[in-house]
Order: sequence, then C-alpha cells, then structure tokens
Amino acid sequence: MLNQREILVVEDDRKTVELLRLYLERAGYRVALAYDGRSALDQIRHQPPDLMVLDLMLPKVNGLELCQIVRQESNDLPIIMLTAKSTEDDLLLGLDLGADDYMTKPFSPRELVARVRTVLRRAGDPSTAGKQALAFGELVIDPLRHEVRWQGQPLSLTPKEFKLLETLGREPNRAFTRLELVQRVFGFDYDGLERTVDAHIMNLRKKLEPLTGRLTYIQTVYGVGYRFAWEPDRA
Repeated sequence: MLNQREILVVEDDRKTVELLRLYLERAGYRVALAYDGRSALDQIRHQPPDLMVLDLMLPKVNGLELCQIVRQESNDLPIIMLTAKSTEDDLLLGLDLGADDYMTKPFSPRELVARVRTVLRRAGDPSTAGKQALAFGELVIDPLRHEVRWQGQPLSLTPKEFKLLETLGREPNRAFTRLELVQRVFGFDYDGLERTVDAHIMNLRKKLEPLTGRLTYIQTVYGVGYRFAWEPDRA
C-alpha cells in the first residue's frame, strides 16, 4: 500500500534524478522534481513536500542557500543533503544550516531510500502523541506540539535538534554516549558519523544559551558524551 508521502528531489543531474525517482516510487513514495534551487523554492512555498532530497551543487540558488532559506521559513521540512564534498567541515556546515541527514556521492539508491524512511519516521514519530510537555524552569519541551519554548516563546529548532533535546531532557542528568544519541535520534540503521551529534549539540547551544544566560542545560561529559543538567531549584 502506498504511503502517499511526497519526496521532493532537487538535483540538476537528470540521470541521478531518474534513478532516485525509480527507487523512491518503488518504495511507495510520490516524487516531485526540481532541477534548480529557485524552482525548488517555488514548489516548497506552493505545496510543501514531506521531505526534500537536496543536492548542494545547483544552478540559480545552490543547495546550501536553499537549505538556509527553507530553514528560515520552516523548521518542519526534513532535509537530506547530497554532496560530492566529503570533508567533515563541509558536512558539518550542511548540518549547521539545518539539514537532518546527508549522503556523499557516489551513494547507493537503496541506502538513500532507507535514510528517507528513517528521517521521516523520526520527524513524524507517532509515539509522541499524548506525551506531556517537559518543563525545566522557563524552558518547555512539548512533544505533542513538537515545539520548544523559552519564557513562552517558541524556539526555531530543526526536527533533529528537537529530537536530540527531547531525548536528553527525558532523562535529566543522565550521561548519554554519542552512539546512544545517534541510535535514539537518527535510528539504529543510521551509519553516519557520531561527529554529527556534536554539530547538533553545538547548534542547540547557540540557540539556547543566548536566551538562558547562565543556565547551561546541555553539558559535555568528557570522554562520554552529553547530559541534560537540571536541578529543580536551579531556576
């Protein structure tokens, strides 16, 4: 049975586009296509897809610029980036701009479909239904609304940033290893670098700490990973 979720493939190489469309349609997804960043942005604004597969090297508006624009307008659209650049700095830059996952070329179309399935599952996890909001002083993590608020105002977080913060916040003061966070946030079939967790933590801190001041919620546990530090009377 078709799941009816729509994937927007943004790629200027038509052979790659047709290959991805073939595999995604076989997996039961509807596929929309764009061959440059400008037409992709028009499509997203007119009819947002459920997920975007985004190549970095695009005409008119490149992939990094498009990712940045989309994130400024919406935090709900999951993005998987495709890049021929394999250095860690390039990958972290994409994550810093709000991508949820990435694949370096050349890649397996079957693996891409698996990544699409994982990112969609994590972005729209039905198990969040009915969960109560987590309150830490003036910081609230609300799984039902998929929203984080500080002093009542929503913060602009990507789906992965939200899931990471929720995972840490559900077990305050517990030290999580990077591998545990990769498995919980990205899925057990995610084989990306554990270094991506550091990138998302860095982004979360950039968004939280200017607001919270002296309150550092996410602490590094050296040699282990991270924890959500909280004492009921700290605020």
